[in-house]
Amino acid sequence: MSNWDDIKQQDREWQARAQRAQAGAAQAYERLLHLAEAGNSGQPRIVAHFVASTFDGQTFPFDLFDLRALDVPISDDMLVCLDALRWGRADLYTLVPRGRERVLAICEAWGLSWPQ
Repeated sequence: MSNWDDIKQQDREWQARAQRAQAGAAQAYERLLHLAEAGNSGQPRIVAHFVASTFDGQTFPFDLFDLRALDVPISDDMLVCLDALRWGRADLYTLVPRGRERVLAICEAWGLSWPQ
């Protein structure tokens, strides 16, 4: 097998891995959005901040140590989303119905606003 064949094979493997990450993230992100939309304190507040950070990480940085304050299934969903972000095939909010609208509504509901 030539070096070119190795490169093509690695590219196919990475594309497949990125697709799997993105598919899992769509489901995980939906669960996180729902939690942030339905909650009013505690864990949903952390989830809302995480959701905002996936939309605009410079404006809404997320402290990764907050993962420790969450139930394991919630933090697992966040890690799935981070893996999809790492592969960078699509913005997370584009993976769910009305994603952009929902993220912006979550930001507003939790008082997360962009600087003027």
